[in-house]
Amino acid sequence: MNPSPPSIALGCQELSVSLQGQPVLHRLSLALAPGCWTAIVGPNGAGKSTLLRALAGLIPSLGDVRLLERPFEDWPRKARAQALAWLGQNESSGDELSAHDVVMLGRLPHRAWLAPASTADLAAVRRAMEQTQCWDWHERPLGQLSGGERQRVLLARALAVEARVLLMDEPLAHLDPPHQADWLALVRELAARGVAVISVLHELNIALQADSLVVMQAGRVVGQGSPAELTTRQALQQVFDGRLHLVELQGQWLALPTAPAPTQLSGAQVLPLRRESTP
Repeated sequence: MNPSPPSIALGCQELSVSLQGQPVLHRLSLALAPGCWTAIVGPNGAGKSTLLRALAGLIPSLGDVRLLERPFEDWPRKARAQALAWLGQNESSGDELSAHDVVMLGRLPHRAWLAPASTADLAAVRRAMEQTQCWDWHERPLGQLSGGERQRVLLARALAVEARVLLMDEPLAHLDPPHQADWLALVRELAARGVAVISVLHELNIALQADSLVVMQAGRVVGQGSPAELTTRQALQQVFDGRLHLVELQGQWLALPTAPAPTQLSGAQVLPLRRESTP
Protein backbone atom coordinates (compact mmCIF):
# COMPACT_ATOMS: atom_id res chain seq x y z
CA MET A 1 0.00 0.00 0.00
CA ASN A 2 1.47 3.35 -1.04
CA PRO A 3 1.81 5.97 1.71
CA SER A 4 -0.45 8.99 1.38
CA PRO A 5 1.25 12.11 0.00
CA PRO A 6 2.28 14.72 2.56
CA SER A 7 -0.17 17.53 3.26
CA ILE A 8 2.70 19.92 4.03
CA ALA A 9 5.68 20.17 1.67
CA LEU A 10 7.70 22.59 3.77
CA GLY A 11 6.88 24.07 7.14
CA CYS A 12 8.29 25.62 10.27
CA GLN A 13 7.29 26.23 13.86
CA GLU A 14 8.69 28.98 16.08
CA LEU A 15 11.43 29.74 13.54
CA SER A 16 13.86 32.44 14.63
CA VAL A 17 17.07 33.71 13.03
CA SER A 18 19.70 36.19 14.20
CA LEU A 19 22.42 37.55 11.95
CA GLN A 20 25.53 39.13 13.47
CA GLY A 21 23.78 39.15 16.82
CA GLN A 22 20.69 40.99 15.53
CA PRO A 23 17.28 39.26 15.49
CA VAL A 24 15.94 39.07 11.93
CA LEU A 25 13.11 36.51 12.10
CA HIS A 26 10.84 36.28 15.12
CA ARG A 27 9.23 32.90 15.90
CA LEU A 28 7.57 32.32 12.54
CA SER A 29 5.22 29.45 11.81
CA LEU A 30 4.28 28.44 8.25
CA ALA A 31 2.78 25.45 6.45
CA LEU A 32 3.35 25.40 2.68
CA ALA A 33 1.40 22.90 0.62
CA PRO A 34 2.56 20.63 -2.21
CA GLY A 35 1.25 21.45 -5.66
CA CYS A 36 1.07 25.11 -4.70
CA TRP A 37 3.01 28.21 -5.76
CA THR A 38 3.65 30.48 -2.78
CA ALA A 39 5.09 33.97 -3.24
CA ILE A 40 6.80 35.65 -0.27
CA VAL A 41 6.41 39.43 -0.45
CA GLY A 42 7.05 42.49 1.67
CA PRO A 43 9.10 45.69 1.81
CA ASN A 44 12.88 45.81 1.78
CA GLY A 45 14.34 44.48 5.01
CA ALA A 46 11.26 42.42 5.90
CA GLY A 47 13.31 39.22 6.17
CA LYS A 48 12.03 37.50 3.01
CA SER A 49 15.37 36.16 1.77
CA THR A 50 16.43 35.23 5.30
CA LEU A 51 13.26 33.19 5.69
CA LEU A 52 13.87 31.38 2.42
CA ARG A 53 17.48 30.59 3.35
CA ALA A 54 16.41 29.32 6.77
CA LEU A 55 13.78 27.06 5.18
CA ALA A 56 16.50 25.71 2.87
CA GLY A 57 18.80 25.00 5.82
CA LEU A 58 21.45 27.38 4.52
CA ILE A 59 21.77 29.47 7.70
CA PRO A 60 21.57 28.58 11.42
CA SER A 61 18.14 28.96 12.96
CA LEU A 62 16.13 28.11 16.05
CA GLY A 63 12.84 26.26 15.88
CA ASP A 64 11.50 23.32 13.94
CA VAL A 65 11.75 23.06 10.13
CA ARG A 66 10.14 20.11 8.36
CA LEU A 67 10.55 18.97 4.78
CA LEU A 68 7.76 16.72 3.50
CA GLU A 69 6.60 16.42 7.13
CA ARG A 70 9.96 15.04 8.24
CA PRO A 71 12.28 17.01 10.57
CA PHE A 72 15.02 18.66 8.57
CA GLU A 73 17.81 17.17 10.69
CA ASP A 74 16.50 13.63 10.08
CA TRP A 75 17.14 13.86 6.35
CA PRO A 76 20.38 12.35 5.00
CA ARG A 77 22.17 15.11 3.11
CA LYS A 78 21.93 13.45 -0.29
CA ALA A 79 18.23 12.61 0.05
CA ARG A 80 17.49 16.16 1.18
CA ALA A 81 19.35 17.55 -1.85
CA GLN A 82 17.17 15.38 -4.09
CA ALA A 83 13.96 16.56 -2.43
CA LEU A 84 14.70 20.29 -2.21
CA ALA A 85 16.20 22.50 -4.93
CA TRP A 86 17.50 26.04 -4.49
CA LEU A 87 18.00 29.09 -6.69
CA GLY A 88 19.51 32.05 -4.83
CA GLN A 89 20.15 35.70 -5.61
CA ASN A 90 23.23 36.68 -7.61
CA GLU A 91 24.61 33.17 -7.50
CA SER A 92 28.16 32.69 -8.64
CA SER A 93 29.30 29.72 -10.64
CA GLY A 94 32.36 28.90 -12.64
CA ASP A 95 32.37 31.34 -15.55
CA GLU A 96 34.60 28.98 -17.49
CA LEU A 97 32.06 26.14 -17.27
CA SER A 98 29.74 25.60 -20.20
CA ALA A 99 26.05 26.26 -19.63
CA HIS A 100 25.46 22.53 -19.98
CA ASP A 101 28.00 21.71 -17.27
CA VAL A 102 26.43 24.27 -14.94
CA VAL A 103 22.98 22.72 -15.34
CA MET A 104 24.51 19.25 -14.87
CA LEU A 105 25.48 20.35 -11.34
CA GLY A 106 21.82 20.01 -10.51
CA ARG A 107 22.13 16.27 -11.07
CA LEU A 108 24.88 15.74 -8.48
CA PRO A 109 22.45 14.59 -5.76
CA HIS A 110 21.36 11.74 -8.06
CA ARG A 111 24.86 10.48 -8.91
CA ALA A 112 27.42 8.44 -7.07
CA TRP A 113 30.72 10.16 -6.25
CA LEU A 114 32.74 10.71 -9.47
CA ALA A 115 30.23 8.67 -11.48
CA PRO A 116 29.71 9.82 -15.09
CA ALA A 117 26.41 11.33 -16.13
CA SER A 118 23.77 8.72 -16.90
CA THR A 119 21.27 8.75 -19.73
CA ALA A 120 18.67 9.94 -17.22
CA ASP A 121 20.97 12.79 -16.13
CA LEU A 122 21.55 13.93 -19.70
CA ALA A 123 17.81 13.79 -20.44
CA ALA A 124 16.97 15.79 -17.29
CA VAL A 125 19.53 18.47 -18.18
CA ARG A 126 18.29 18.85 -21.73
CA ARG A 127 14.68 18.93 -20.56
CA ALA A 128 15.45 21.67 -18.00
CA MET A 129 17.37 23.75 -20.53
CA GLU A 130 14.58 23.48 -23.06
CA GLN A 131 12.06 24.50 -20.39
CA THR A 132 14.04 27.69 -19.77
CA GLN A 133 14.88 28.19 -23.45
CA CYS A 134 18.64 28.09 -22.98
CA TRP A 135 19.53 24.89 -24.83
CA ASP A 136 20.65 26.82 -27.92
CA TRP A 137 23.76 28.04 -26.09
CA HIS A 138 24.45 24.91 -23.99
CA GLU A 139 28.07 24.82 -25.20
CA ARG A 140 28.86 28.48 -24.39
CA PRO A 141 30.79 29.37 -21.22
CA LEU A 142 28.67 30.89 -18.49
CA GLY A 143 30.93 33.95 -18.40
CA GLN A 144 29.98 34.84 -21.99
CA LEU A 145 26.25 35.02 -21.29
CA SER A 146 24.16 38.09 -20.60
CA GLY A 147 22.52 38.55 -17.21
CA GLY A 148 19.19 37.22 -18.44
CA GLU A 149 20.76 34.26 -20.23
CA ARG A 150 22.79 33.41 -17.14
CA GLN A 151 19.66 33.54 -14.96
CA ARG A 152 17.89 31.10 -17.24
CA VAL A 153 20.82 28.68 -17.01
CA LEU A 154 20.80 28.87 -13.21
CA LEU A 155 17.06 28.28 -13.19
CA ALA A 156 17.59 25.24 -15.41
CA ARG A 157 20.16 23.94 -12.89
CA ALA A 158 17.52 24.09 -10.16
CA LEU A 159 14.93 22.42 -12.40
CA ALA A 160 17.36 19.62 -13.29
CA VAL A 161 17.25 18.42 -9.68
CA GLU A 162 13.62 17.42 -10.29
CA ALA A 163 12.90 18.06 -6.62
CA ARG A 164 9.53 18.00 -4.91
CA VAL A 165 10.18 21.40 -3.32
CA LEU A 166 11.72 24.31 -5.25
CA LEU A 167 12.88 27.49 -3.49
CA MET A 168 13.75 30.57 -5.57
CA ASP A 169 14.99 33.94 -4.31
CA GLU A 170 14.31 36.73 -6.83
CA PRO A 171 14.15 34.35 -9.83
CA LEU A 172 13.00 37.10 -12.20
CA ALA A 173 16.19 39.15 -11.84
CA HIS A 174 17.51 40.18 -15.29
CA LEU A 175 14.57 38.56 -17.11
CA ASP A 176 12.65 40.65 -19.63
CA PRO A 177 8.81 40.58 -19.63
CA PRO A 178 8.44 37.73 -22.18
CA HIS A 179 10.77 35.51 -20.17
CA GLN A 180 9.01 36.50 -16.95
CA ALA A 181 5.82 35.24 -18.60
CA ASP A 182 7.62 32.00 -19.53
CA TRP A 183 8.74 31.63 -15.90
CA LEU A 184 5.16 32.13 -14.75
CA ALA A 185 3.90 29.41 -17.09
CA LEU A 186 6.67 27.06 -15.93
CA VAL A 187 5.85 27.62 -12.25
CA ARG A 188 2.19 26.86 -12.88
CA GLU A 189 3.16 23.68 -14.74
CA LEU A 190 5.38 22.56 -11.84
CA ALA A 191 2.63 23.21 -9.30
CA ALA A 192 0.15 21.26 -11.44
CA ARG A 193 2.55 18.30 -11.25
CA GLY A 194 2.57 18.47 -7.44
CA VAL A 195 5.78 20.44 -6.88
CA ALA A 196 5.76 22.99 -4.06
CA VAL A 197 7.21 26.23 -5.46
CA ILE A 198 8.20 28.96 -3.00
CA SER A 199 9.59 32.21 -4.41
CA VAL A 200 10.62 35.57 -3.00
CA LEU A 201 9.46 38.28 -5.40
CA HIS A 202 9.62 42.06 -5.61
CA GLU A 203 7.41 42.06 -8.73
CA LEU A 204 4.05 42.37 -6.97
CA ASN A 205 1.96 42.02 -10.11
CA ILE A 206 3.61 38.64 -10.74
CA ALA A 207 3.32 37.64 -7.06
CA LEU A 208 -0.40 38.44 -7.08
CA GLN A 209 -0.85 35.59 -9.57
CA ALA A 210 0.46 33.03 -7.06
CA ASP A 211 -1.79 30.48 -5.38
CA SER A 212 -0.81 31.89 -1.99
CA LEU A 213 0.98 34.95 -0.61
CA VAL A 214 3.09 35.13 2.52
CA VAL A 215 3.19 38.81 3.50
CA MET A 216 6.11 39.83 5.73
CA GLN A 217 7.12 42.88 7.69
CA ALA A 218 9.98 43.37 10.17
CA GLY A 219 10.78 39.67 10.40
CA ARG A 220 7.21 38.52 10.99
CA VAL A 221 4.41 37.06 8.89
CA VAL A 222 1.48 39.47 8.97
CA GLY A 223 -0.70 37.68 6.42
CA GLN A 224 -0.97 34.45 4.46
CA GLY A 225 -3.58 33.38 1.96
CA SER A 226 -4.84 33.65 -1.57
CA PRO A 227 -4.62 37.06 -3.27
CA ALA A 228 -8.38 36.75 -3.78
CA GLU A 229 -8.91 36.97 0.00
CA LEU A 230 -9.58 40.46 1.33
CA THR A 231 -7.46 39.90 4.45
CA THR A 232 -4.44 39.01 2.31
CA ARG A 233 -4.76 42.18 0.23
CA GLN A 234 -5.26 44.26 3.37
CA ALA A 235 -2.03 42.83 4.83
CA LEU A 236 -0.23 43.69 1.59
CA GLN A 237 -1.44 47.28 1.71
CA GLN A 238 -0.52 47.51 5.39
CA VAL A 239 3.13 46.53 4.95
CA PHE A 240 3.53 49.04 2.12
CA ASP A 241 2.08 51.86 4.26
CA GLY A 242 -1.09 52.09 2.22
CA ARG A 243 0.84 53.17 -0.88
CA LEU A 244 -0.58 50.43 -3.07
CA HIS A 245 -3.81 50.67 -5.01
CA LEU A 246 -5.07 47.13 -5.65
CA VAL A 247 -7.46 46.74 -8.56
CA GLU A 248 -9.07 43.69 -10.12
CA LEU A 249 -8.91 43.35 -13.89
CA GLN A 250 -10.46 40.35 -15.62
CA GLY A 251 -10.20 38.27 -12.47
CA GLN A 252 -6.56 39.23 -11.79
CA TRP A 253 -5.40 41.58 -9.04
CA LEU A 254 -2.92 44.30 -9.93
CA ALA A 255 -0.85 46.52 -7.61
CA LEU A 256 -0.44 50.14 -8.63
CA PRO A 257 1.89 52.36 -6.58
CA THR A 258 0.46 55.59 -5.25
CA ALA A 259 2.42 58.79 -4.65
CA PRO A 260 2.83 60.03 -1.08
CA ALA A 261 0.83 63.01 0.11
CA PRO A 262 2.58 66.36 -0.35
CA THR A 263 4.88 67.08 2.58
CA GLN A 264 3.98 70.13 4.63
CA LEU A 265 7.09 72.20 5.34
CA SER A 266 6.83 73.57 8.85
CA GLY A 267 8.14 77.09 9.38
CA ALA A 268 9.49 77.44 5.85
CA GLN A 269 8.34 79.62 3.02
CA VAL A 270 8.17 77.93 -0.35
CA LEU A 271 8.86 80.38 -3.14
CA PRO A 272 7.78 79.83 -6.74
CA LEU A 273 10.49 79.09 -9.27
CA ARG A 274 11.35 82.13 -11.35
CA ARG A 275 13.16 82.20 -14.65
CA GLU A 276 15.92 84.77 -14.74
CA SER A 277 15.70 87.17 -17.67
CA THR A 278 18.76 87.76 -19.78
CA PRO A 279 19.97 91.35 -20.25
